[in-house]
Amino acid sequence: MRDRLRAETNAALKAQDKPRLSALRLISAALQQSDIVAKAAIPDAEIPAVLQKMIKQRRESLAIFEKAGRKEQAQQEATEIAVIEEFLPKQMSEAEAKEAVAAVVKEVGAASPKEMGKVMAALKERYAGRMDFGKASGLVKELLK
Repeated sequence: MRDRLRAETNAALKAQDKPRLSALRLISAALQQSDIVAKAAIPDAEIPAVLQKMIKQRRESLAIFEKAGRKEQAQQEATEIAVIEEFLPKQMSEAEAKEAVAAVVKEVGAASPKEMGKVMAALKERYAGRMDFGKASGLVKELLK
């Protein structure tokens, strides 16, 4: 993942694609910050979580900028979101997510809302970076009523 990021950054530099280069540098900075906090290079398995956090922040900013009528900043945020999403694994469709949640609920043997934590932990372990856990939480609640 980091090698791909370096290669993409070099390609953007050579192509003089400033918006893309800026977004790639933001990703590098976020990964370096995560490494500093962890006091070691974070494993590739944890990188999607960092990227998803970045996307969440940018979506919030995008909504604020659009509401305020600041189109240029909103466009910049949208561009950054698009670049960051390139580095994430393909997201599961809603149907795939429902199947995965149902399978994990059955596998864990969860029967009540009290066991939601077990189900969510198993989902995060298996589908990190591929599933929207906010939506998954709603699906788990629905199944465990």
